[in-house]
Amino acid sequence: MEQAFRDKHGYGIEEYQNDPQKIVEVEKRRERDYLQGQMVSAMIDRQAHRE
Repeated sequence: MEQAFRDKHGYGIEEYQNDPQKIVEVEKRRERDYLQGQMVSAMIDRQAHRE
């Protein structure tokens, strides 16, 4: 899990936990990724239910 976190964010979990700025950065990125996934899901759903 540590390596996956480091690959995704560029630093380890310990660095993340000890730096409030990094926490904010990671949470903003997670929110952006979540919203992007929701948009893609909605687009696929609309295409699947076209007549």
